[in-house]
This record gives sequence, C-alpha cells and structure tokens, in this order.
Amino acid sequence: MTNIEYEAKALDIDVQDITRRICDAGGVEASPRRLMRRFVYDTVPPAPGRWVRLRDTGDSTTLCVKEITTDAVDGTRETEVTVDDFGEAAALLRLAGLVPRGYQENRRTSYTLGTARLEIDEWPGIPPYLEIEADGVGQVWEAAAALGLDRERLTSLNTTKVYALYGLDLEAIKDLRFE
Repeated sequence: MTNIEYEAKALDIDVQDITRRICDAGGVEASPRRLMRRFVYDTVPPAPGRWVRLRDTGDSTTLCVKEITTDAVDGTRETEVTVDDFGEAAALLRLAGLVPRGYQENRRTSYTLGTARLEIDEWPGIPPYLEIEADGVGQVWEAAAALGLDRERLTSLNTTKVYALYGLDLEAIKDLRFE
C-alpha cells in the first residue's frame, strides 16, 4: 500500500533545546537514541526522485520504494513492507540483481506529540534536524506550533537535498558512517 508522508523538517537544531521543547509541550519519548542503517538502491529502470531503501531501525527492518513528487509537505510517497532480516534481505536483493548504490547510517531519537511523530535525526557530516511527521498537513503545522517553531523556517526537502544545502552530494557518498 502506498502512503503519503506528511512531514516537515527543522534544520540545524540544538538537540537539548528541541528535546526540552518536545517534553514541555507534552511529548513522550517513543524510542531512545539508536543507530539506524540502510542500503539505498536505484529502481529498475532508474527514475529521478525514486529509489528503493532497505532499512534497519534497530527495532524492525523495512523495505520500501520512496518517490518524491514535490518538495511540499505532502510530496513524498512511500510503499513499504516489513522484512525479517536486514542481511538476508540485502542478499536477496543482490540475487535479484539490485546492487546498493550506497550504505548510510544515522542516529534517531523518536517522540510522539499528540498524533505527530517527531524524530531527532543525526547524520554524519551535517547538523542534526527534527522531522515532524503526521497523518495530515494540519497536524504537522499544529505540532510545529506547539514546539514554538516558525512554519516559514521549516522545510520538506528530503535528506539528499538537505545534504546539498551543506555542499555535500549524498548520492555520491557510497559509504556514510559515523566515525
């Protein structure tokens, strides 16, 4: 099933400050800080703005096709399934002819605030950011307001474009890990 992702990001955050804001607004930690790892693949045939992601969240492993149609809050489509094992799924994809174009790591701390899902993401080489995801655009803006975030300073750029803001080409980095 394909889902629309409704999300916005607050870039270059102070992790302690945003954590305090989340807790002060009534947010609850859903998952402590953890390492996430993923392989990223081109689709067959390759298509701009569309890719396959195999991701280990520390709690589960998912395989999905992501498609960016616009940089708007509702501009991402995701078709996702849960798989049993990260390594075995990667081996199966290789057998099917899909070779990863990259391996990526990030660290994530997850919170909930009402119906919104808040993710503090830390990626190698760029400042941390907060991702606000909800079931509708209005819920995204409500959560941002509850945190005292100016809607005009939020972005819905995907992580590849966020890296580009810092002068880095994420798609050219074949192995993105923490030191």
